[in-house]
Order: sequence, then C-alpha cells, then structure tokens
Amino acid sequence: MRDDLIIRRESAADSAATEMLHDAAFGVPQGRRESVERELLRGLRADGSIIDELTFVAELENEIVGHVVCSRASIDDASSVGLGPIGVRPDHQQQGIGAALVMAVVASADRIAEPAIVLLGDPEYYGFFGFVPASGLGIGSPGAWEDTHFQALTLRAWRPEMAGAFRYAAAFDRLA
Repeated sequence: MRDDLIIRRESAADSAATEMLHDAAFGVPQGRRESVERELLRGLRADGSIIDELTFVAELENEIVGHVVCSRASIDDASSVGLGPIGVRPDHQQQGIGAALVMAVVASADRIAEPAIVLLGDPEYYGFFGFVPASGLGIGSPGAWEDTHFQALTLRAWRPEMAGAFRYAAAFDRLA
C-alpha cells in the first residue's frame, strides 16, 4: 500500500466524485445511465441511511480513488451495519486501497460499539478481514444469495442472542 494514501471520512463535497468513482469501478450496464452501485449510493443518501462515522474515501494526491459506504441495517430489531458499496478506481485497484477502507470501517465500527458488519461479497477477499458466512452466526440472509457470499463480521459488542434476520437499508430493496 502506498504511504501517501489518506483515508478520511466522506464529506458532502465528495458526492459527485464518489458517484463517478462507482461508475468507473463497476461499469455502467448497457441500457442504464449509471451503475447499480451509484443508484444505491444515491438512494442511501436520499434516505439518510448512511452512517457518516463509517463512510470513508481514500485519497491520493488530492484525488478520490476509493470509497466505502456503510448504512444502517438491522438484525431482527437490533441495529447493525451494512457495508457496501465499496469501490476503487480501476487504475488504482490491487494496491491495498480497498483493504485500507475495510480496515477503517472495522476499526471505527468496533470503536462506536456496533455489534456486526454485514456484506455481500467475495468470501476469499473478505475472509482475510475475519468475515464469515453470516448463517454460521445465526444471521439470516434477506436474499437468495450463496451462503458463502452473504457474510458478517462480529465485533466486541456482539452477543450470540443478537442473531436473527438481517435487513439492509430500504434503498437496497428498491434496486432494479
């Protein structure tokens, strides 16, 4: 990882840059004007679902090259964190920027006593950070995804009795 990488909390001034970053990182499907991730990001912002303390940008030479969003989710009636989208500009991928963003989220979520972080992603990549299949923790998936891809990381505030059905922020349900 580069030693000049800056990880900082997202500010309102970062909106346009982070939206374009997700389009670049994930691509815009044919017939759409924006990536699904950008649509999700805008929905989370509009709903007020983003957890500011857990949403970060990565900067190199005053340019945003990475972004991670965390939103308020729930496990049964308890508060939880949904991680995603997370993206890194294509010309800066495979340099540890995504990992630095995930580590910032994990450390910050633990510090503010969040019980768990849940995501849908590559088990090999996120396993490095300690994420495991959520079902093994008793956390039920809100979708028909492969068990290995729906993952959770429990933090110090987690208690096994917190297990239950997971629910992402409403913006996830509106994706086309």
